[in-house]
Amino acid sequence: MIDLRLLREDPDRVRASQRARGEDVALVDSLLSADERRRSSGVRFDELRAEQKGLGKLIGKASGDEKAELLKRAEQLKTDVKAADTERDAADAETQELLQRLGNLVHPDVPVGGEEDFVTLETHGTHRDFAAEGFEPRDHLELGQLLGAIDVERGAKVSGSRFYFLTGVGALLELALVNAAIAQATAAGFTPMLTPALVRPQSMAGTGFLGQAAQDVYHLDKDDLYLVGTSEVPLAAYHMDEILDADRLPLRYAGFSPCFRREAGSHGKDTRGIFRVHQFDKVEMFSYVLPEDSQAEHQRLLDWEKQWLTSLELPFRVIDVASADLGSSAARKYDCEAWIPTQGKYRELTSTSDCTEFQSRRLSIRVREGKKVRPLATLNGTLCAVPRTIVAILENHQQADGSVRVPEVLRPYLGGREVLEPVAK
Repeated sequence: MIDLRLLREDPDRVRASQRARGEDVALVDSLLSADERRRSSGVRFDELRAEQKGLGKLIGKASGDEKAELLKRAEQLKTDVKAADTERDAADAETQELLQRLGNLVHPDVPVGGEEDFVTLETHGTHRDFAAEGFEPRDHLELGQLLGAIDVERGAKVSGSRFYFLTGVGALLELALVNAAIAQATAAGFTPMLTPALVRPQSMAGTGFLGQAAQDVYHLDKDDLYLVGTSEVPLAAYHMDEILDADRLPLRYAGFSPCFRREAGSHGKDTRGIFRVHQFDKVEMFSYVLPEDSQAEHQRLLDWEKQWLTSLELPFRVIDVASADLGSSAARKYDCEAWIPTQGKYRELTSTSDCTEFQSRRLSIRVREGKKVRPLATLNGTLCAVPRTIVAILENHQQADGSVRVPEVLRPYLGGREVLEPVAK
């Protein structure tokens, strides 16, 4: 959530942010009104309580008609205090509810617009000319079936659409990717973490995933627990309700977890293969830093993502995501999109978001600097979303005979294999 003081001091900035997100601008005025009622009812409650306490002292000293009048006033005050308390609590609840619905303030440099209004910042690598090489590229599913690596038919039989099995070298390729990603993150100073896949509502809400993203979340009604769509959620909630000493920052964690997404609204999109699925594994970077250091940390996370994709020898581009395509928690977001030859376009493989103080305020995570305590900043960055990375590797490193060249960075984790060979039928 944002700072209410900032809302009061510069409501136009908040309105502009809501407008850029394509969200309800009227929410700002509703929140300002609720906050004013919260503050005024709080002042009234304090005044009545102070009068009530002073009256108690006078009653002890009074007698006769004076005491009777004071007792009458005390009865009225008792009613008024209770009413003021109720009004204050109602106004506070309304303020908090509206505040939870407000997205983070969009960074002023973010391009304004929808999904297609991003700005390309960098392009890395070159696309292979398969025609010049003399063959038509196969898509990742055909390659995965040739290699005995991907089985979507049995995935659908067992679990339904958008589920799959990774088999043989497919399973080994996932483990190689995860181990290589964790090795890079550890070398960069991240603490490896294996995180819970189920979290309580306050953890999910605190990271901002029960707002606009709620339709993609799996909820277990009987237990009132949520399946995470990313280890960002447990990593953000790891220090919930804590005060961290400033000399401990930055704190950097690399979480590995299964991820679950309903993919609501994606009917008909990416139905072939394993690009868009309901369950996948992912290595996620997460940072806790001082607010003034968040933009520099954001660039560092992006650099680590670029290092990873470069090590996999993939052609990719970096985009500055447009305002209406940001998640509610992000002030700014960069995506790294890999080239997918058979689709003839770039597709998202990794992303990194600067959430500034938005999540830490919701999760009550603060930093202590001497006698001063204040919210800190949180950031996240996908290092390796496994299925999409497998898609990009198979398609970009395929050979004419259906084999796939293994990037050098993965070879130590695949027993030295240089090539994944088709299996005999």
